[in-house]
Amino acid sequence: MRSYDPDLTPPWKKSAPVPEVPADPDLVVEEVATGFCGAVIRCEAGTVTLEDRFGKHRVFPLEPRGFLLEGKVVTLVRPVSGPSRPTRTASGSIAVPGTRARVARAGRIYVEGRHDAELVERVWGDDLRIEGVVVEYLEGVDDLPAIVAEFGPAPDARLGVLVDHLVPGSKESRIAAQVTSPDVLVVGHPYIDVWEAVKPSVLGIPAWPAVPRGQDWKTGVCRALGWPSDNTGAVWQAILKRVTSYKDLEPELLGAVERLIDHVTVP
Repeated sequence: MRSYDPDLTPPWKKSAPVPEVPADPDLVVEEVATGFCGAVIRCEAGTVTLEDRFGKHRVFPLEPRGFLLEGKVVTLVRPVSGPSRPTRTASGSIAVPGTRARVARAGRIYVEGRHDAELVERVWGDDLRIEGVVVEYLEGVDDLPAIVAEFGPAPDARLGVLVDHLVPGSKESRIAAQVTSPDVLVVGHPYIDVWEAVKPSVLGIPAWPAVPRGQDWKTGVCRALGWPSDNTGAVWQAILKRVTSYKDLEPELLGAVERLIDHVTVP
């Protein structure tokens, strides 16, 4: 005769079954153990990522009875369709799955350097492809008036330019003032380098260090923070990987880029 182990747990102590709920994007749940409440932004094999109303992200395992939905215990499961797609792009715009990139416009957005271009692509890349906007970098703005003249801006070929350290009295502000075409918009941010537009908290540092005038800013920052100062390109790639959405950037840069996109996409 086959032996078995009987379940001697009294009925009133047995856990009642709970519903399984797909972890679809934007579903708001509360994690039981920590009380963290947020919306689902990503669901991968075995984990779910929640974002609270302050923009903070937490990753939790998909454990049975691990979440509360409208005050009731549920088990989150991976959506049947596979990994959940983000409902918003990194810039905060509504994502449109399956949308093809638009044929490039005649208009352009120019930025100062490669790092600026990579950061813009990181956050606004999806939006720019849908709008057909190409971003190019200039390696500085010293020759900006001549570059603008060569581009030949027009109402149907508008130009937007993003300038670092665009503050009153700076060299950059004097150069920008020489561009007067109504079809060109020159905007900027107050930071010496676009690195500073990444919020320090994203990188686990209290603040960006001050670098003495006359010293290479990137090198000085790396030395002050104990980062490799002989390979600032690699340091930048590590910084860039920490940026996942517009929430990781300072508002001065966000506003400037949004204005440029609006300018070159106006009918």
